[in-house]
Amino acid sequence: MQELTNILTTIDRMIGGSSWFVYLLLGTGLFFTIYLVFPQIRYFKYAIKIVRGKFDREGDEGDTSHFQALTTALSGTVGTGNIAGVALALHLGGPAALFWMLVTALIGMTTKFVEVTLSHKYRDKASDGSISGGPMYYMKKRLNLKLPSGKVIKTGSLLAVTFAVATIFSSFGTGNLPQINSISNSLFETFEIPHILTGAVLSIFLGFVILGGIKRIARVTQTLVPVMAVIYFTGALMVIIYNYENIIPSLSAIASGVFTGSSATGGFLGASVAFAFNRGVNRGLFSNEAGQGSAPIAHAAARAHEPVSEGLVALLEPFIDTIIICMLTGLTLMASGVWSEKFENRFQMTDMEIVEGFYTDENREILRDHLSGKKTLPLFSGNMEIVNGTPADNITILHARSVAEEVNIYQNQQPFSGAVKVIKGQLAQPDKYTIEGKSLLHSAPLTTVAFSRSWLGEYGKYIVSIGLLLFAFSTAISWSYYGGRAVTFLFGIKGILWYKAVYIIGFFLASFTDTTIVWILSGITIALMTIPNLIGLLILHKEVKQEVKSFWNEYNESFPDEKGPKY
Repeated sequence: MQELTNILTTIDRMIGGSSWFVYLLLGTGLFFTIYLVFPQIRYFKYAIKIVRGKFDREGDEGDTSHFQALTTALSGTVGTGNIAGVALALHLGGPAALFWMLVTALIGMTTKFVEVTLSHKYRDKASDGSISGGPMYYMKKRLNLKLPSGKVIKTGSLLAVTFAVATIFSSFGTGNLPQINSISNSLFETFEIPHILTGAVLSIFLGFVILGGIKRIARVTQTLVPVMAVIYFTGALMVIIYNYENIIPSLSAIASGVFTGSSATGGFLGASVAFAFNRGVNRGLFSNEAGQGSAPIAHAAARAHEPVSEGLVALLEPFIDTIIICMLTGLTLMASGVWSEKFENRFQMTDMEIVEGFYTDENREILRDHLSGKKTLPLFSGNMEIVNGTPADNITILHARSVAEEVNIYQNQQPFSGAVKVIKGQLAQPDKYTIEGKSLLHSAPLTTVAFSRSWLGEYGKYIVSIGLLLFAFSTAISWSYYGGRAVTFLFGIKGILWYKAVYIIGFFLASFTDTTIVWILSGITIALMTIPNLIGLLILHKEVKQEVKSFWNEYNESFPDEKGPKY
């Protein structure tokens, strides 16, 4: 298991965790923001009007309304990224990472607008009469390379197939595995419900919904999204108001770390500017999926007689998902103070390593250099002596990027005494032992603890469990549709039933899969899906601008008193 984790981590660092991927993502959004003259600001009020049906025409073709398409796409983005993903970004990069999540969302509003516009324009009808769309369709139809000799090389088909295959894998890595994993972990922490029971029950519900197709999915999500938003907002605001004295210091920490990096606080060992930037952008993308090409698949099904109106609807998604909900989570974590505190917990082996020598939080610089890979410490190999559950003082156990304290090692639920074999910082037989102690938390457990810091006390964690259940489950529903449309593109309607069966089985199995591996896998699949989509958007930038001009000309003719943007 550890070897697999190391391999996936290496791949993630080369693709999604690399600087070039971040620059490509932000660079594409920034290019279109300037090229289209800040549409996320100028078009915002019109986007709200269109969601309410302002530009609808009788006879518009599609399977869902603008609002249903928005809630379906939001249900695909509002999930563990908003609860667990924000906590992970703060855990890795500190407060400065939250700033870069905001920047990613603001720029991502334009990226989402562009990708949905193109995907809606080139959507198709499947053999069963349903609408099928997404980036793979505009790639296939518009990205073929024409040589001077007149010969056409089907580069668009290659990109389309790459995207569709990546979408199928990403439906598991983004919408399936991490969602049920976070749900089962949260319900176990809160109610001690066995992971496998959570997976079994929710798999049955998932099957019932997704087998009904996009119309049933739209009906479910248009109810779930508003309900879960109200529940989560209420709990988060209670925490922030209860800890009101920490609001200004929290905002100050976010701003001050942008150019200096996040300083060490409590058990948090600090993070460099580059690391905070990378983790903030990476988690921001995971949250709102701008540029990934997933939301255009849902928006392609919307009823509209031209594509830009649906692109405007999509522009609202990163604003709602990241700027509002993610920042609300971030402020909750910071105001409560839990992000830098150590808590008693059971260690995950893939989140733990053992180094030679005795270190404490006072050795911050040495430990920070080790965690960043700048100057690594020697990993312990040999027999780790344990006396009545307590390790010897010649080693240091690091867990969740912090120095573990009050560590106890158990075997068969009893304190262990004897020698434990360790190879390069990892237990040789991890399944034989249980390790508990104090360390930093991350992902959903961290947000769960934060919600207990209000007038509700321990009852606050129920809000996270319920919110996470609704958020993550709705995400899994939407991503099953995305993956299904990719299967339709590659294999036709006949492949959907097989895909859905595998999707449900994977959903069940992931309920008791190691969290760290799930999150690393999701990062890889996001990158593999995003890269061909961004390339396609940049190639077709002139066509996007022409569509935007055409739309506003029509809009101004239809509503002369509106005084919309003119070209």
